Amino acid sequence: MITNFTDTDIPDQTGKTFFVTGANTGIGFEAAKAIAGKGGRVLLGSRNPEKGKDALARIADAYPGADIALVEIDLADLDSVRAAADSVAAEPRLDVLVNNAGVMWNPKTMTKDGFESQFGINHLGHFALTGLLLEKLEATPNSRVVTISSNGHRLGDRDIYWDDINADENYHPRRRYYASKLANLLFTYELDRRLQARGSSTIAVAAHPGGSDTELTRYVSGPMGVLTRILTPLMRRFMNTAAQGAWPTELAATAPEVEGGQYFGPGGRGEMAGPARQVDSNGASKDLGKAKRLWDLSIEMTGVDPAI
Repeated sequence: MITNFTDTDIPDQTGKTFFVTGANTGIGFEAAKAIAGKGGRVLLGSRNPEKGKDALARIADAYPGADIALVEIDLADLDSVRAAADSVAAEPRLDVLVNNAGVMWNPKTMTKDGFESQFGINHLGHFALTGLLLEKLEATPNSRVVTISSNGHRLGDRDIYWDDINADENYHPRRRYYASKLANLLFTYELDRRLQARGSSTIAVAAHPGGSDTELTRYVSGPMGVLTRILTPLMRRFMNTAAQGAWPTELAATAPEVEGGQYFGPGGRGEMAGPARQVDSNGASKDLGKAKRLWDLSIEMTGVDPAI
């Protein structure tokens, strides 16, 4: 079992290509920076072009000559997802797709395609992106799909809102977030099972950052937003920095020992902080019936069929 992994354990990535969504800030930025520093070609997915260009400049300052490029992608817009996939598919190879971008606990909003935003961005956008890039990934031997989940998958109702998927009747910011993070794991395990069943060398794995000091809570509003902004400074000494929170992502994306269907997170108490290691997820995330139902629902909602 892999334990005590940090960014110093990332092996040389020369010759490999990575696409990281949400790479202009937080966990995504730190993972992109660390991998670029180890020689990998890193495509930084960013919804905001100016923030994306700033991220490129910061990585170039840290690693002059880094092989990096910007790919504009808005996970809340399937047309944007398709355009980004076309851009990435034009690359000579794609070794690792990191499905990292996400929103958390935000007030109810809808994506351009009419999906509840936390489920739409955190799961459906990445499901569609993965499906659109699967042919490119499988054309690259031993490629990986890394999807970022959360300890929050253990909370909420431990299920998907099948009968109210777009929150027409009920919306609870935290529970909808937890459901989207459960969806990330159901998708990862189902994708890996399907890849293994056809003998593909591509694998699917997941990771979570634990408690990390990032901008993920920037959309939290109301009393919870006020409480979050008060407590975060007090909790920082018990949390990973954004760079440390990226360690599980970097492990999942680069460690040679990684196997399909594995899940990685911080190794400290409660999986909140510390170096990365292999961890486990809850029983709901391993429910085969839920996984199949989610897969079929995701195809229906996005119009993207990974055909696997």
